[in-house]
Amino acid sequence: MAGRSRESGLKRAHFVEPRVAALLLLPQLAILLLFFFIPSIRALAQSFLLADPFGARVQFVWFDNFTALFRSPEYHESIWVTVWFTLAQSALTIVIAGVLAFATDRVIRLRGTYKMVLLLPYAIAPAIAGILWAFLFNPAVGPIAHALRAIGIAWDPNLNATDALILVTLAATWKHICYDYIFLVAALLAMPPSLLEAAAVDGAGPLRRFFLIAMPMISPTIFFLTVMNFVYGFFDTFAIIDAVTRGGPAGATNILVYKVYQDGFVNLDLGSSAAQSVVLMLSALTLTLLQFRYVERKVNYDV
Repeated sequence: MAGRSRESGLKRAHFVEPRVAALLLLPQLAILLLFFFIPSIRALAQSFLLADPFGARVQFVWFDNFTALFRSPEYHESIWVTVWFTLAQSALTIVIAGVLAFATDRVIRLRGTYKMVLLLPYAIAPAIAGILWAFLFNPAVGPIAHALRAIGIAWDPNLNATDALILVTLAATWKHICYDYIFLVAALLAMPPSLLEAAAVDGAGPLRRFFLIAMPMISPTIFFLTVMNFVYGFFDTFAIIDAVTRGGPAGATNILVYKVYQDGFVNLDLGSSAAQSVVLMLSALTLTLLQFRYVERKVNYDV
């Protein structure tokens, strides 16, 4: 059915029957069509329309939805909240996951338990993770909130915007650390152990071995995780925001993806919500392309 040939050191599969390849691609293409292309086209069309909540009257308004969107102070604030939230959770996730992954080989006893505890958050639904963190830091009954007040730190994410943003950032980071940890452990295991052992013999400490030897060698994995963390911050933190703060207080945690939901499904402003979806999609695409264009230059693939 399929043959293999070697060209320039690469293996390629050649299907004698093109229909077999088409059948193998059909499920993925169907998923992309139903859950990406059709909704994207509908959102793009809706962004040029002004419709009442019940869909009884629809008017073509050209770019009025986009114009009103970019003139909105609330939307400007949501953009900055999204940028700071995404940058903070991305940096924290990679740093903490990198430290935990590098420390895996230093755990002698209960190494399996160590890995299992770190991977547990991946099995927890984002909404459940958000509820857990909302309870722990609840100013009335949360044990961590009580401990913070006991040492003189005033904590109330229900009223304080900074506390709320810190809380959702920590919750999103905790939920995503295990994802980065898996890839970083795999990258570190693929490294020749003789390099780290030789550096240790020469007197290099754990931090020097990580930053001077391990980090350059796993830079492709770090670059991949940076891109995925930004995508996660833009799109996959909706459930955490909804469970912890619902965008409050006063829009302090109302990131772009949650504002799309609020304007479209709560306020029933379908045109503005569709325009926000288009802008969000284009922003994420542009950011990813910029990362590949500029950040990838510092990635070493020749190790």
